[in-house]
This record gives sequence, C-alpha cells and structure tokens, in this order.
Amino acid sequence: MVNKTLIIFTIYIVTIILLIIIFVIRNSKQNKKLTQAISELEKEKNLIINAPILNELSKVEALVKDDKLKYKYDNWQHKFDDIRNIYIPKITDMLLEADDLVSRKKYKELRLLLADIELKIYKLKEKTNKLLSEIKEITLSEEKNRNQIVKLKNKYRGIKQDYEKNKADYKPINNQIELQFENIEKRFQEFEIVMEKKDYDEINYLVKGITEMIDHIEYVVKEVPAILIMCNELIPNKIADISNLYIKMTRDLYQLDYLNVEYNIKETEKKVKDILDRVKVLNLEDVVFELKTIVTYYDSLYNDFEYEKLCKKTFESNVKSFKVKLVRTNKIINNLIGQLDSLKETYDLSKDDVNRLHIINTEVKKIKDSYNNLMDCSKNHTFPYSRMVKELDVLIIKVSKLEESLNYDLKTIGSMKEDEVRAREQLDNIKNLLKKAKNRIRLYNIPVIPDNYFVELQDASDAIKEIQKELNKKPINIETLNIRVDTARDLVFKVFNTTNSLLKTIVMLEETMVYGNRYRSYKEKVNEGLIMAEKLFFKGEYKKALEVTMNAIDYVEPGIHNKIMKAYNEN
Repeated sequence: MVNKTLIIFTIYIVTIILLIIIFVIRNSKQNKKLTQAISELEKEKNLIINAPILNELSKVEALVKDDKLKYKYDNWQHKFDDIRNIYIPKITDMLLEADDLVSRKKYKELRLLLADIELKIYKLKEKTNKLLSEIKEITLSEEKNRNQIVKLKNKYRGIKQDYEKNKADYKPINNQIELQFENIEKRFQEFEIVMEKKDYDEINYLVKGITEMIDHIEYVVKEVPAILIMCNELIPNKIADISNLYIKMTRDLYQLDYLNVEYNIKETEKKVKDILDRVKVLNLEDVVFELKTIVTYYDSLYNDFEYEKLCKKTFESNVKSFKVKLVRTNKIINNLIGQLDSLKETYDLSKDDVNRLHIINTEVKKIKDSYNNLMDCSKNHTFPYSRMVKELDVLIIKVSKLEESLNYDLKTIGSMKEDEVRAREQLDNIKNLLKKAKNRIRLYNIPVIPDNYFVELQDASDAIKEIQKELNKKPINIETLNIRVDTARDLVFKVFNTTNSLLKTIVMLEETMVYGNRYRSYKEKVNEGLIMAEKLFFKGEYKKALEVTMNAIDYVEPGIHNKIMKAYNEN
C-alpha cells in the first residue's frame, strides 16, 4: 500500500515538473518573439530618422532666391522639426514602455501597444515620404526639366524637318504652321530665362505648355496633308460623282427622295468649308472624325444606289412569279366558292371548312387590291424599289400561306370524293363476297345450318344496308360512311370465314367417316363411334362428330387422330 502511494506521489511530482518546464519554454519563446517584434519596430523608426530629408533641405536652402521658395522651405523645415522632435521621441518612449512590459510579462497589454506603435510608424513613414517627395520636386527640378526640354527640342526638330520636306503639302496654311513653330521656339527661350531665375513653379508651367504645343504641332503636321486632300480633292470628287449618278438614276425613274442626296450635298459643302476655316487656325479638334464620317456617308450612297438597281431587278422578277401565284390561287378559290352549294348538298362540310373558304376568298381579294395599288405606285414611281420589294415580299408570303390552306381544303374535298367512290366500289365487293358465301352453303346438302351462322349473316346484311343508307343521304357524312364500310367489310369477312370453316369441317367429317367404314364390319367400337358421329352430324354438331369419328378410328389406327388434325389445319 505504501509503495502504491509512493508511485502515485512520484507521478504527480513529475507531472507538475513537466508542466512547469513546458510553461517556462512557452513563455521563453513568446518573450523572444515579442522582443524581436520590438527590434523590428525600432529598425523602422531608425529608417525614418535616417531619411535624407535634412540633406535635401540644405539643397533647397542654397536655391532660395525669392519669397515663394523661402515660404516653402520654412514650411518643410517646420514639418521636419515636428517629425524629429515630436513624433520620433514619442515612438521611442512607446518602444521603451514595450521593453518594460516584456520584462514584466504583461503580454496582453504589450500586444495592444505594439499594434499602436506599428500604426504610428506607418503614418509617420507616409508623412516622411510625402515631405521628401515635395522637397525633391525642387531639388531635382532643374535636372528633370532640363532633360525633358532636351527631349522636347529633339522631337521639335524632327517635326520641323518633316514639315520642311513636304512644305508644299501644307498650302495654304504654311504661314500659320510656321508661326506656331516660332511660338514654340520663343517658349524654349523663355525656359532658359526662367531657369536662370530659378522660378521653379514657372518652369513647370512652361515645360507643360511646351509639351502641349509640340504634341499639337506634331498632330497638325501629321494630319493636315490628308485633311487638305480630303477637303479639296477626295470629297469634292465624290460629291460630283454621286451627283451625276443621282441625276442619271432619277432620269431612269428611280425614286431616291428618301436618301436626301441634294440636301446632304449642300450640308457637306458647308461642313467642308467650316473644316477648312478651322484648319487655317490649326484647330483640328474632331476634324479627322468628321471628314471620315462624310467619306463613309458617300461610300454608303454608292451601296444605296446599287441596292436600288438590284431591287428593281428583283421587283420585276418577283412580280411575274407573284402574278402567276395570285392568278392560280384566285382561280382555285373561285372554283371552290362556285361549287360550294353543290359540295354542301353532297357532303357534310363543317362550319369551319365553309368559313375558312370564305376567309380565304376575302383575303385573296385584299391581296389583289394591295397588288393593284403596288403596281400603280410602280407606274407612278411613288416609292423606291427597295420599299416596293419589301411590300411585294409580304404579299408573296400571304399568297403562299393561302396556297397552303387551299391545298389542305382541296385535299379534304378530294378525299371526300375519293372516299365516296371507294365506298361504292367496296359496297359492290362486299355484296359479291356475301353472295359467294351464300352460294357455297347452298351447293352443299347440309342437314342443319348452325344458328350463329344466321346471326352473323343477318348482321352482315344489316351493315350493307347501313352503307346504302349513308350513300343515299344528302349531304353525305364521310366519316360515318367510312365507319359503316369498315364495319360491313369486317362482318361479311366474318360470314365468309365462318362459311369456309363450316364447309371445311363437313368435308373433313365426310371423308373421315368414309375412311372409318372399312373397320365398321369387324370392329364394334368403331361401328358404335360412327353411329354416334352420324347422329351428331344430323343434329348439326359437325366438329363434335369429327372428334368422335377420329377417336373411333384412333382405336384401330393409333395416331390417326393427330394426322387428320394436321391435314385439317394445313387445309
């Protein structure tokens, strides 16, 4: 018992020691990590202090020659003093406080403090970078602007050389372009003067102005030759060509008013004159776009003229085919309307069928009126061919739809006539088949005819009479007639098949009995079977009589029953 207690106590002590070791190691790692974070923030702070602001400020101090730059210099110096004397010391104090919290192991407070220090360093870094950037705009201004001016001068010389090579292409605005070159050269001279004065605000303004002037003259030198060609040659030539085509086509009786060609030519001439006036003062804003729009418009007119010519050919061709369709459709509907009373008397047409024919007749008349109006417009040249082609296409579609509907009606009426003729033909065939069945029954001297045969015969005869009744009705209901014909045909075939089956059984019975007579004199069982079969025969039970006969003979000739049945089924 003592040993057991000792073991438990030992385990307890070891566990506590392990927990203490883990706690110490964990705190040590956490302490190290936080100390490293403080060191990183200390580095960030030192980088801010070491920024070359003071060096750049000393450069500005050497450049100060007027009150404007003096004011900027004092403002920057004040901002730098605030950074150096207020913000940096405050961050330093916070970092010292962080070291103290590490030593006292107040990690929760330490983390909040580190986050605050990090935020303050970030904001101070932004202030420092902004201040340094503002100062460098002055300290690097001379070098930067000098380099920019050198590039601008090289660009300017290249533009001027391009102009001099093709000077003739710029008439009559050479003076305006050369004046602009002179203005740019004056600006270069002004730049040198301002650089001497160290007026950096004015320098920036001048560099920006020179850049814009050179970009503008570059665009002028590049675009003006093409603009002058379009204004003085290309567009006037297109106007002259379009005018000639327009006059020729109007003389050929094309209706082109919808294109407003004459009005648009006048407006184009005004617009071109306005563009030339703007070009003379080197105002090229939207000029290229406007000229390209004008050229595109006149190119589209060529397409419009060609389209009108094509539409004329299409219209003349489509009119011929449409007229044929219309005449054919009109003839068919007139024939149907003329025969409508007769058809209604002969066949049981539905109201929908009759109404559809009247609707088609009305629609055909409307299409004829529309077609006549369209042809009047064509003769009077009221509308352009492009419009008349579309209207004719609409009429063609309407006639095609009416043709489809008429074809359906013609098929329906034709089907009715065909069904009537077919019903009369089938009536004759059905009568002949029934007559043939009756004649076959009469040819055989059958002692008893089964009752079901007379029932089937009566049903078939009644069905034939129903066909005759339907054919005699006015109007004929084709659907009912077809049903009567199908019913009668099925019933007559049933009588015919029953007759064949009955006669086949009787013939087979007679032949089997004759075959069995050979055993009658010396086989009493066969004799008894045949006597029984004869009795059944005269009672009209022919199938039963055949079965009894086959069984009797099977007594003498085993297997004869199967042979007779096989022969029966094959026949």
